[in-house]
Amino acid sequence: MNCIIGIDVSKDKIDVAYLRDIQTLKVKTKVFKNTSKGFAELCSWLSENTKQPLNQCHCTLEATGIYHEPLALWLFDQGVNVSVCNPAQVKGFAKSLGAQHKTDKIDSIILARYGALMRPALWQPEPKEVRELKALIARLDALETDLIREQNRLEKAEFSTASELVIESLSNMIQHLETERKRLDKEIDDHIDRHPGLKKDQELLRSIPSVGRVVSRLMLALIRGKDFKRAGDCAAFIGVIPKIQESGIFKGRASLSKKGNSNIRAKLYMPAVTAMRFNPTIEQHIKRMLENGKNKMQAVGAAMRKLVHICFGVLKNQRPYEFKAVT
Repeated sequence: MNCIIGIDVSKDKIDVAYLRDIQTLKVKTKVFKNTSKGFAELCSWLSENTKQPLNQCHCTLEATGIYHEPLALWLFDQGVNVSVCNPAQVKGFAKSLGAQHKTDKIDSIILARYGALMRPALWQPEPKEVRELKALIARLDALETDLIREQNRLEKAEFSTASELVIESLSNMIQHLETERKRLDKEIDDHIDRHPGLKKDQELLRSIPSVGRVVSRLMLALIRGKDFKRAGDCAAFIGVIPKIQESGIFKGRASLSKKGNSNIRAKLYMPAVTAMRFNPTIEQHIKRMLENGKNKMQAVGAAMRKLVHICFGVLKNQRPYEFKAVT
């Protein structure tokens, strides 16, 4: 991969920087629209300026919400080598360079230099069925959030003796949201059933005591959508690894890092609490922790982390849960 390109993606446009010489930092920049037509123009521009086939280009992007996804997929389909990087890591890299200013053009140049010096791992798109599953789950989460808000509004309206028209409107909206939530919930089950691989994986996850429909869906979408090498990487992504605080003679109490997917972390809490009683692997693990002086909240965090490790293990090994006593 001789040709290094940095791409800063925003809602309406993409700023591109072709790093022609890493030693002299010579770059050539160009701006395209964030549309299919703009993507095609970008590929033509790369071929014209690099004088190399597209499979010799390495494009580095930041994960910018949803805006980078269509471009990343387009480039991947054209044979371009793509890296989608964590914005926090790129920001730290920019600070290390002493970057004083921030514009889209400068960001694209920094991304090119990041790609050249750090050689980030190549990105692979999620399987289509996993992308659809994640989209359905995200939509269901949004519906459930809206439903809770409307229920709270109805409770306040009834308490404050609001007009009957307002109460009727809120009741109608709640009924509509509940109907749509049930329909979407069934759609997720049907989607999993239509794909044998997803169906088998969910069955494996549900063989784990305390893992039900909700957690099995979330962990299925997460683990099959990310190329985690180790269970610890998955736990770190969710934010259930311990954060150690030590400085000099000060030694703080370890707590959850909470740097990761807060939605999955929140939905893991109650299953982890249940697992402390009904999952023999986690029950045994927590018992040892408490005997060694850990407190209850640390134990819950450890149960969440252990549950993630078990989920990762059953999918990686393609074998249902099996309790193995530790002596």
